Amino acid sequence: MKLQRKSGLRALTVGAVAITGALVLTACGSDNNDNSSSPSGSSQPSASGSSANAAGISCAQGQILASGSSAQQNAIEAWVRNYQQACNGATINYKTSSSGEGIIDFNQGTDAFAGSDSPLKPEEAAASKKVCSTGTGINIPMVGGPIAIGYNLPGVSNLVLDASTIAKIFNGKITTWNDKAIKALNPSATLPSTKIQTVHRQDDSGTTDNLTKYLGGAAKADWPYPHAKAWAAKGGQAAAKSSGVSALVKQTEGAIGYFELSYATSQSIPTVKIATGASQPVEATTQNASAGIAQAKVVGTGSDLALDLSAAYTTKADNAYPIVLVTYEIACDKGNKASTLPLTKSFLNYIASDAGQQQLSAAGYAPLPTEIATKVRSTISALS
Repeated sequence: MKLQRKSGLRALTVGAVAITGALVLTACGSDNNDNSSSPSGSSQPSASGSSANAAGISCAQGQILASGSSAQQNAIEAWVRNYQQACNGATINYKTSSSGEGIIDFNQGTDAFAGSDSPLKPEEAAASKKVCSTGTGINIPMVGGPIAIGYNLPGVSNLVLDASTIAKIFNGKITTWNDKAIKALNPSATLPSTKIQTVHRQDDSGTTDNLTKYLGGAAKADWPYPHAKAWAAKGGQAAAKSSGVSALVKQTEGAIGYFELSYATSQSIPTVKIATGASQPVEATTQNASAGIAQAKVVGTGSDLALDLSAAYTTKADNAYPIVLVTYEIACDKGNKASTLPLTKSFLNYIASDAGQQQLSAAGYAPLPTEIATKVRSTISALS
């Protein structure tokens, strides 16, 4: 399903999600509730708790703040809109910033939950204990998808790169588009001598962390940096958030950058197919990303559901896209604020439900595999 693009910040109706960012994208069909799921057609939540409505959402009242990952911005926007249409008296404000900023806000007690493209570091989990009075911050997987490598090279389509070549490009070792390494992977393409302009995130980003995990796992000899939310390689141009990176690639001939698939699709930015050793180079699609994410293993302990995606980075399975991420909602397992816990659980229950997850493909994301989704729902139900 094609995505509908809207430039700039979209004017939001009363009660809609408050999202900050340079670009807000809306997926076609992502907010197509039928009339019965609107506030006028649903039972209203009582002042003392929650009630189910025609949309199947168990509503709660109140207001919560959240912030973090721009990778999940498009999914969160659609989810919040649907929830608020179905649940009168609920306001969910998600500020799109970055994974790093979201975790800082959460650990300062500002947010009911935070979005992050990478699981909490040990020191971040330790810091969360000050906010989670009787518990700790945990990682709850929610949104999966491919990290697309988008490029701007007029006249060149179906560009194929492998992990080594991508690493050398972003590390400044390959500097022109007609480099012999790129030619070898694209023998039938007419590649210009245009200088390559790499674009990376200027803010701490889980998208950067996941890309560099891939490069370190699949092209270790050509990527000398440890994975991190902060970009470590020298050179290139920096831009804020995924929206900023994609916008700069879109307007700069010869540019290449990385961002979630929804940004590439909505702006008609061509994306690289990855030569993984499979029978054919693998395209960045939600279906192909799901094939990679399905190989993930839960490595968190207790109620924490942090995932190890390393098996995806080196897979040679047909149609398995290797550069994937999973965004997490960070919440307290215990010790959540009594004033915000009902709405936090209600909203997280909705987005983890079949109805919530089914919206993801239309927005360029991959739904959680069934086994992981089942564990997520159980974890959310136990939040206290």
